[in-house]
Amino acid sequence: MATLIRVLGNFDAAEEAVQDAFLVALERWPRDGVPDNPGGWIVQAARNRAIDRLRRERTLREKQEMLEGLEALRPPAEQPGDRLAAAGEIEDDRLRLIFTCCHPALAIEARVALTLRTLGGLTTAEIARAFLVAESAMAQRLVRAKRKIAAAGIAYEVPGAERMPERLPAVLATLYLVFNEGYLATAAEGLVREELCAEAIRLARILAAMLPREPEVRGLLALMLLNDARRAARVDAAGELVPMEEQDRSRWDAARSEEGSALSLEAAAAGPVGPYTIQARIAAAHAAAASAAETDWKRIANLYAWLAHVAPGPVVELNRAAAVAMAEGPERGLELIEAIDGLDDYQPLHGARADLLRRLGRDAEAAGAYRRALELTGNAVERRFIERRLAELG
Repeated sequence: MATLIRVLGNFDAAEEAVQDAFLVALERWPRDGVPDNPGGWIVQAARNRAIDRLRRERTLREKQEMLEGLEALRPPAEQPGDRLAAAGEIEDDRLRLIFTCCHPALAIEARVALTLRTLGGLTTAEIARAFLVAESAMAQRLVRAKRKIAAAGIAYEVPGAERMPERLPAVLATLYLVFNEGYLATAAEGLVREELCAEAIRLARILAAMLPREPEVRGLLALMLLNDARRAARVDAAGELVPMEEQDRSRWDAARSEEGSALSLEAAAAGPVGPYTIQARIAAAHAAAASAAETDWKRIANLYAWLAHVAPGPVVELNRAAAVAMAEGPERGLELIEAIDGLDDYQPLHGARADLLRRLGRDAEAAGAYRRALELTGNAVERRFIERRLAELG
């Protein structure tokens, strides 16, 4: 998609060409076998479909420049080294796509949502969940954003250094939300979508190399690495969810934890400290503890209070309440949760409330909260975990 958008200069046309290529693949691959370089095959097939479409529309002359760009697209790798070249091209195109979508002419929610849809491959429903809005409202935002890019003639490019700061917050938010969807998939059979986590980390590394003096870029990369380090311990051998307090921390990736902790310290020292760096320091505090019992919950609660001051919002307050519950007891945490507004349809709120009610021995109320959380859960692994909790309550 990113490669075709660069050449065609149009989101809808690129999407149509890629969809056409997928249809051809569905027809040919079962018969002829999957090609050695599936991604390159799709790009080449989409290129051909785009050329055919242009010819049918009798706009070949007007689009000659665009066609020359299409012809320049590298075909599927056949010779040694071709794959590396193709990978480098796609990497560059993806960065251009992020910065195009994050143009200041668009509202920041539209910038991030469009990039998540086009680059991250998230569904409209998944993006709506990330923004806590209705799916229909998010669909309209996406349509308006694509129209504005076309109408305003927004260039498909990485801006110069002087224009980076105005786009950086939206770029970071995009990578953050792509990683979050990978870390806990909205609607999937597995808990994690590893390809999204890996892509977000890869792009964050590139961005950190591009902008070495931006501490929040390092803070975001640190946060991703520290969270991703826990991946292997988040499910057991049967693929069932294991809460953090019950995880075998020897299964955490020590190298990732160390790299993330070091980056978080660098980002905090460089200042000014932003929300991603604070979250990275919270994750580093978890990584520094040998067990949940040895975790410095008071420090984590204080860091969440700082985060609430820097980037206030109901989700931050929910996380702070959970940390306070661990530091001061479930009654205090529940008191803070009950005071949060705006998260009635947010599954983690009901899950956290149910857990605190269970700890307090208020089983009937806990069961009601778990049932509400179950209604809002699309991930199969999370559903089974909540169902087990309900069964334990009888």
